[in-house]
Amino acid sequence: MQTKTVFTVPILRPILRFLSVWGLRLSGWKLVGGPPPELNKMVIIAAPHTSNWDFPLMLACVFKMRLAGNWMGKDSLFPPVFGPVMRWLGGISIDRSKANNMVDQMVEQFAMRDKLCLIMTPEGTRGQVREWKSGFYRIALAAGVPIVFAADDSVSKTVKCDRVFWPTGDYEKDIIEIRSYFAGCVGIKADRT
Repeated sequence: MQTKTVFTVPILRPILRFLSVWGLRLSGWKLVGGPPPELNKMVIIAAPHTSNWDFPLMLACVFKMRLAGNWMGKDSLFPPVFGPVMRWLGGISIDRSKANNMVDQMVEQFAMRDKLCLIMTPEGTRGQVREWKSGFYRIALAAGVPIVFAADDSVSKTVKCDRVFWPTGDYEKDIIEIRSYFAGCVGIKADRT
């Protein structure tokens, strides 16, 4: 099963990619790398997440990389009237009232789909945090998919997306390696990095 989104509409996709490529150029941002084309399923973690501007920046990078990005949101963001629009924008509804948790629901989504590129911010907020949330790691491990790193640095105006990481199951060891990739990156709001 593959859900139709803004990223998969044949006529719209090249137009939005063209606008994204030029938007990145005009704003001075550049994208370095991208996941290998043979990867059909992955969790992309984008950090540091310090501003609402991170969303359009990552969206432009997703279009430039020709990915069909998805994000998850609580089910209240998907009411009957706007739900189809939110899903078309790549949203996946998570039911927080269910006995199973967010990780289980996302693992089900990975199992049901031929392709899924889930984009997450490991901080879980735009504010400054000391510890990252582990949901991205637990989803990737349980679904058997790699984690792709997308580090944005406002100093060099670069989004670096050139590392594919397969979780080993040793979270304490893996998180040190994961966090080291993002070390030194300054978010759009530098004081929140």
